Amino acid sequence: MIVARTGNEAMAEAMRQINPDVVAAYPITPATEVVQLFSSFVHDGLVDTEFVPAESEHSAISACAGAAAAGARVMTSTASQGLALMHEILFIAAGLRAPIVICLVNRSLSSPINIHCDHSDTLASRDAGWIQIYAENAQEAYDTTIQAVKIAEEALLPALVTTDAFIISHGMERVELVDDKAVPKFLGERKVKHSLLDVDNPVTLGPLDLQDYFFEHKRSEIDAMNHVLPTIEKVQKEYGDKFGRYYSTVEEYKLDDADVAILAMGSTAGTAKVAVERLREQGKKVGLIRSRVYRPFPQTAMLKAMTKVKVVGIMDRADTLSTLGGHLYTECRSILYDADNRPLLKNYIYGLGGRDISIEEIEAMYDELLTIQKSGQVDKNIVYYGVRGE
Repeated sequence: MIVARTGNEAMAEAMRQINPDVVAAYPITPATEVVQLFSSFVHDGLVDTEFVPAESEHSAISACAGAAAAGARVMTSTASQGLALMHEILFIAAGLRAPIVICLVNRSLSSPINIHCDHSDTLASRDAGWIQIYAENAQEAYDTTIQAVKIAEEALLPALVTTDAFIISHGMERVELVDDKAVPKFLGERKVKHSLLDVDNPVTLGPLDLQDYFFEHKRSEIDAMNHVLPTIEKVQKEYGDKFGRYYSTVEEYKLDDADVAILAMGSTAGTAKVAVERLREQGKKVGLIRSRVYRPFPQTAMLKAMTKVKVVGIMDRADTLSTLGGHLYTECRSILYDADNRPLLKNYIYGLGGRDISIEEIEAMYDELLTIQKSGQVDKNIVYYGVRGE
């Protein structure tokens, strides 16, 4: 069924079709609408979900962790400071191997207070042990929300599916929904080996764990993240085979004969594709790399894409505040260390607090990358693109 939906509505529709056992949530702009819409599905009897209106985001994710430990299929939604307030429990949920899925709307972290898009919120939690997948549009947000439930439950790892605030969350798009009955069939029921509610076979979760076994238990969690990519790829293929929409961990666009490329994440990749098409009409060999799955970092696929070109401009919608550039930039430099073929890199930190990035500005970036290709030199590796006075 083809409908017009915003990104928030698309994620809420996916949650309705998933019909999770428990949703615990607290409102925050611009993600409020996801759970607000879902609460109406609960009220109208369209789902069987136990909806828990918590008193804070910390309480919401705590309730989610407890429900997941009891064997429930659990989801929630948040953004920005809400995710920051959940930060303590994000680590606990991952350590408990609780397959919670958060429909997250990327919004800048304060201060100053800002309700618009950048990726500082999720990237601040990049080391919490959660799978992170960044959607380009509402259709992908819908599809990935469904996929994430299956991925999380098979890997026993929690997952974030993100959309860009207001650009995707409140922008109306054409979205193709799958049949309501097909989603539960695709997901199946959650298979639980150990449940806190199984009083005949009691287990201990979250105990005090000191020098004797903490390292081993943490190593088990790390190992799960190190080996989850094949599960993500398998579920992506299963979804594509069943519903006709395929996604990859790293997307390559017009890259095979490109001399230079831009690497972007989220909705900006869609804008960059238009710039690629326009520049291709002028005979310029440019391409795009899109980082879709950010955690775990898909090293092999990213290396394969980056080493196809001579220069890569990496667009980061957040800064590490480390003097070393943005998150994508620092990690891509890291994986290139042992590579035989290392393209030149330039980091564009852009769009903080929701500042627009236009097709024309991205075209200007491509022209700069083509100039770097000809000269073989990068002047100023890290730039704050679009800041007044720079």
